[in-house]
Amino acid sequence: MASAHGTLTHLLPPTTYKRMVASWLEEDCPSLDVGGFVVGEGPGEAKLLGKSPGVLAGVPFFQEVFGQLGCWVEWHLREGEAFEPVKHVATVRGPMRKILLGERVALNTLARCSGIATKSAHLLHLVRQAGYKNTLAGTRKTTPGFRLVEKYGMLVGGCDPHRHDLSPTATRTHPAKTPTTNSTMTMLKDNHIWSSPSRTITSAIHAARAAAGFSTKIEVECQSLAEADEAVEAGADVVMLDNFTAENVRTAARTLKAKWVEGEGSEAEESGEKQEKRGEGKEGSGRRKRTREFLIEVSGGLDEGNVERFVCEDVDVLSTSAIHQGVRHVDFSLKILH
Repeated sequence: MASAHGTLTHLLPPTTYKRMVASWLEEDCPSLDVGGFVVGEGPGEAKLLGKSPGVLAGVPFFQEVFGQLGCWVEWHLREGEAFEPVKHVATVRGPMRKILLGERVALNTLARCSGIATKSAHLLHLVRQAGYKNTLAGTRKTTPGFRLVEKYGMLVGGCDPHRHDLSPTATRTHPAKTPTTNSTMTMLKDNHIWSSPSRTITSAIHAARAAAGFSTKIEVECQSLAEADEAVEAGADVVMLDNFTAENVRTAARTLKAKWVEGEGSEAEESGEKQEKRGEGKEGSGRRKRTREFLIEVSGGLDEGNVERFVCEDVDVLSTSAIHQGVRHVDFSLKILH
């Protein structure tokens, strides 16, 4: 869990997320603020209330919204803390029209981010209860333009955000000047394999490695044990068992780890090694067991109703969009004190 090692806010590049917040405010009030004209610049104070159970997440975005408007926020809960309704979460102070100008943008962001953190924490609790000690991750099925907030919510909830985008480059500036988070892994999905000139996993991996370089991990989406075996042999760093049944996950994961990690080769290979140890045959006639370093990821249809059935010690990563796609938002409201 990333939060055990530092402050998650420190992951956010200041210029990028501040620019993102500024674009939200501009979108919400692109011209005249008639409501603000009615209210005026008098000093105001408002309570942020949590009105449904949840895990608080999105604090830096909420705070930046009001910071850019000349207001300040006093927090009464820590980010990542669970609460029950009705909870006084924070107090916002500043010019009255500025509080109202930032209200909806701040609440929408906090509600979405907290909803993701809440669902992430819940699914993580389920797999930990089932004895799973490895990684629970999200996916790349995020909202365009809002990915940074959603990935941040996964982290607050204790999950892995998975890869952030398609590009493996170390540094870059998005042409629209929107924030991007660098990825160090590229994924070859079934459509990539089928659309490649050779239509083979091996050739696709070799092409991706040549283009991405040694510093980039390559993951391959596999529909069968045979495809996963080919991907490992070709040098994939991560093999995804996609839409496997729970039973087939256990069988495939155990088979792959036994063959490629523990080095349990074929009978012919083992016979050759035994001969070599006894000094029989020519020197080097025995074939060494081949081993690989790779991770097994399981994905496809995992949710709170079935994720525990996929728990298996041979699986390194369980990934699911259920922790961030279509999740229920946490209900917050901002009440002006009068």
